[in-house]
Amino acid sequence: MRDFYKRALKKLNKLTDEQSKTLLVAAAAEVDRLETVMDSLADGILVCDTKYNLVMVNKYAERFLPMSYSEPGNGPLWQMVRDERIADFLERTLSGGDRVEEREFDIEVKDINRLLSISVLPLVQEHQVTGSLIYIEDITEKRGREARLRRAENLASLTTLAAGVAHEIKNPLGSISIHIQLMKKAIDKNRELFVNAHPGGTDSIGQEPVPYFDLLDKYIAVVNEEVDRLNHIVVDFLFAVRPMDVELREGDINALITELVEFVWYELEQNHIECVLELEKDIPLILFDERYMKQALLNLIKNAQSAMPEGGSLKIKTEKTDMNILINVFDTGVGISEENLSKIFEPFFTTRETGSGLGLTLVFKIIREHEGEISVKSRMGAGTCFTITLPMPQKDRRLITYGGAGTDADAADGGRR
Repeated sequence: MRDFYKRALKKLNKLTDEQSKTLLVAAAAEVDRLETVMDSLADGILVCDTKYNLVMVNKYAERFLPMSYSEPGNGPLWQMVRDERIADFLERTLSGGDRVEEREFDIEVKDINRLLSISVLPLVQEHQVTGSLIYIEDITEKRGREARLRRAENLASLTTLAAGVAHEIKNPLGSISIHIQLMKKAIDKNRELFVNAHPGGTDSIGQEPVPYFDLLDKYIAVVNEEVDRLNHIVVDFLFAVRPMDVELREGDINALITELVEFVWYELEQNHIECVLELEKDIPLILFDERYMKQALLNLIKNAQSAMPEGGSLKIKTEKTDMNILINVFDTGVGISEENLSKIFEPFFTTRETGSGLGLTLVFKIIREHEGEISVKSRMGAGTCFTITLPMPQKDRRLITYGGAGTDADAADGGRR
């Protein structure tokens, strides 16, 4: 088509008015087709001339790139971009004539955090650079899939490790715990014998061994506590990798949440945490294992409690969509840094001084066993929100049909057949 227009332009002086009009109509149609193709792309495209003026932009770029105005105009492109980081990147790259591929930027679009990949490429025509092409791709879901894949791979590799942990650590810990109890009984017996033999509390040379017995009790209590802590870590390892015998039964998720909150209410109150429930009415019954779902939600509540050492607010909200049930757990805690946000579901990852780093890994595994998803949004100093998405039973989902005008299906389908 380009060659056709080139040939036509060479013969422009020889064309009749009607032929010129036909040529212009055809050219306009080609331009419309090009704009339609550009606006139909699932990625952003911006085109600049050699002076960095914006000459073309598609709908995707307008929607995701924060710009003062989207119509092509005078002035360098970077002066239109409101995000300082992206504007600085474009200015340095375009001014320097550099080629940069897949530079990542996190931005907020309609109160939703998105991760954009921006590439700046030279626009070449007939071996001459005639401008620049800026390519924008939303890689939020892609990075999310990669993170989920890494977590799945880590869980798989954890299976072999946990088997060794079970044999190499758990059994010796049991033996240590038994012998600590035997030592405690021996110390108690010796204390009893000494007290009975020396009613005055001193031996024949005036010494008082009773404080030494008390000191031994203190030391043994510390050892016993550490053994219990290690044992809990081993149990968490095993729970994280052992196949779950999930028994899915229909139940009321709102009732489960209410019961769980009543269970932890006193502890939250003691830590100056206000708990608010916003449970949507008429939530349909869904399939879940009560034991495991309680464990997952309890882990999220404990996590929120740890994030609010000075107290705060915890809100649990349920809502229904066309296909899923959402459970949102909000806290007003310290928040999670952008650097750690993609790692929190990975085994062993923790920012606390104590803990195995398996709490959220267990939550992730439980939700996946329920064929659900879990995501997180957070800002440092502003709090965190975990969102659990559980599938609604097929019989409760909205059925999409093709019959009848004015139906929901017609509206959703836009009248297409």
